[in-house]
Amino acid sequence: MRRPEPVQVIKQRRDAALASLVAEVPYLRFLGIRFDRRGDELTAILPFNESLIGNPMLPALHGGVTAAFLETAALVELAWGMIWEGMEHGQPAAPPPRWPKTIDLTVDYLRPGLPRDAYARARVNRSGRRFASVHVEGWQDNRARLFAQATGHFLMPPPEPGGDG
Repeated sequence: MRRPEPVQVIKQRRDAALASLVAEVPYLRFLGIRFDRRGDELTAILPFNESLIGNPMLPALHGGVTAAFLETAALVELAWGMIWEGMEHGQPAAPPPRWPKTIDLTVDYLRPGLPRDAYARARVNRSGRRFASVHVEGWQDNRARLFAQATGHFLMPPPEPGGDG
């Protein structure tokens, strides 16, 4: 009988897989977006930077930055889901060869994004062989007071030839 891996080894493998996944997207580095992982749950973090301000009179985060933040949170959540199951069954945790593609994204701007860090969590409502539907919530100081939310539909990449899907 195989002995279970030490929890630290599992944690390091998961963290390395997430870091590798995020490194695939240069735009995440450009905006400074990073991800915190707790089990299979991801929280996207957008650290505040003056360059993200769209309206200096308020000041408020730029709407395009907010939309990009929510969209990338959804895409990384979908990609993470694509590698999670295989990784948990001992397969190498390589980033997906192809990422989901955005079909549409509807963003609800609920209040101005203040000049501080922002957080987002994506929830996959449905993920089939071809399409996925994802809801994302963005907040700053209080998770119950969202500053933006989005719903997106994504085209899932076809399974790799020789894969089990």
